[in-house]
Amino acid sequence: MHDASSQPSAPPPGAAPDWTIPQDWSRYSAEEHAVWDTLYARQSAMLQDRAAPAFLRGIDVLKMSRPGIPDFEELSERLTALTGWRVAAVPGLVPDEVFFRHLANRTFVAGRFIRRPDQLDYLQEPDVFHDLFGHVPLLSDPTFADYMQAYGEGGLRSLSFGSLEQLARLYWYTVEFGLIRDGGDLKLYGAGIVSSFGESHFALEDSSPNRIAFDLKRVMRTRYRIDDYQQTYFVIDSFADLLRQTLETDFAPLYADLAKVSELPPEAVEEADDVLHRGLQTHT
Repeated sequence: MHDASSQPSAPPPGAAPDWTIPQDWSRYSAEEHAVWDTLYARQSAMLQDRAAPAFLRGIDVLKMSRPGIPDFEELSERLTALTGWRVAAVPGLVPDEVFFRHLANRTFVAGRFIRRPDQLDYLQEPDVFHDLFGHVPLLSDPTFADYMQAYGEGGLRSLSFGSLEQLARLYWYTVEFGLIRDGGDLKLYGAGIVSSFGESHFALEDSSPNRIAFDLKRVMRTRYRIDDYQQTYFVIDSFADLLRQTLETDFAPLYADLAKVSELPPEAVEEADDVLHRGLQTHT
């Protein structure tokens, strides 16, 4: 999700009208495949007792443990058979309308480049590891797959309300940085967390961030950080409940209500919040 003023207005040379490009899997070097393998080995081992069960199942059924960067076509064949989704490469930043339209049509667009060996721990721009390892496993879960499609459809509608920023917060605090209850435990499912070694520890175990039960309006009021770990994580009860709230909410009056109330800073704790852990906010 990006500020519209910074977005390109037309596909770059070589891209299709829908902004997709070939992955050119055969062009990856041995070093690039080795970076993927290093990242995969480190993250998959560390996530075994931290990630949502649906995420771990997705890695298994999509056969993402195979060595090397996955081939988008092969991955899409397995994914389409499960939930009707596919993966397509894009050259980088795409306009919001293009992004939403792809989601609404069950296509997840992913960058095809991979970070350098000296960037294992942090990369600001999403690469193929973040996009594939972080996002795609959950697209094999039917309920989460439906949520992503519903989000894309809602995103297209949001453009006519001028409420893109509020909707972007929903994506950020669920798809990218969401936590989920699993019995009496909390588990990770957001792509920005599960693809980050440091944040996978921080989000669950550090005393610094707030962990607050998910509330749709509350989430859409809350600003977020793009330059560091999150100061607040929102916890959903289940993917089914997240989907239900999304489908049952009339967003037009919600956007109108949000326009009348103040935004909340990332570290805010409100009196009405269901606070699972009040963070010390020592990591700033």
